Amino acid sequence: MPFFARDNARIHYEDQGSGEPVIAVHGLIGNTRYWKPVTDLIGQKCRFISMDMRGHGRTEVHGEPYGYDVKTVGEDIVALADHLGIPHFHLLTHSTGGFAGVRYAMEDCSRFKSLILTNTASATSVVPGDERTIRDYHDRFAAWFQRFDWDQIMGVIKITPGPFFRGVMESPDSRRMLGLAREMAKIGNRDLIAAFIRSFYTDPDPRIEGLRRITCPVLIVTGEKDDLMLEPSRLMAREIPGARLLEYEGVGHMSALEAPDRLARDVMDFIAAHSG
Repeated sequence: MPFFARDNARIHYEDQGSGEPVIAVHGLIGNTRYWKPVTDLIGQKCRFISMDMRGHGRTEVHGEPYGYDVKTVGEDIVALADHLGIPHFHLLTHSTGGFAGVRYAMEDCSRFKSLILTNTASATSVVPGDERTIRDYHDRFAAWFQRFDWDQIMGVIKITPGPFFRGVMESPDSRRMLGLAREMAKIGNRDLIAAFIRSFYTDPDPRIEGLRRITCPVLIVTGEKDDLMLEPSRLMAREIPGARLLEYEGVGHMSALEAPDRLARDVMDFIAAHSG
């Protein structure tokens, strides 16, 4: 099980296949297993490297600073590429991982052959309001993970899926997909995820001027049932020069679980078009 060290962090990653290098970063409560439905498909033609963000999966952070912020997570992605000796790569992101990827690209996208943003936004808080409103909301959200175990959380999601699992629960294949999500989530430490939530989601500003500075090829994928990220995805597509937007009919927030074949095909086609 490979790890690499960055200061006080020990970051877990998985590496398979050969060809064009793709680094993949998951969303909240996710880890490398989020990409499992697409890993083998993309790995047939690409070198597919997925990592666990700080506070998630098997990644460990020993002592402060914990780095549960968008800047540090973005730097972790590039540090992984450095560790593996990869000068340029395609970055595939989902949700929170996309927050970090797009914010990093606003400052420097010179390492990215392409940037693929699935079900994500350029703001790091989808909750509007002042600092206190945002902090109080995420504090309540974090407390939910500390109060219930994973089986209880998945039981609640099954009854009240909310914006993240609406597409999963409205699918005829919901039982299988929820099972995949449960197995993925149970790898994580709920207390660490709660700490991550309280620290990471702070900025409701989509940073329009920053989006306009991104010069690498960008593919944006969202679902018509992704109630939180549909409009932010459209905004990014309008503001990032030359960005391409795909909206999946009948799909919600978890595109790698809900539409793995289509996502893998679209990702591979985009990578093939920008592999120079």
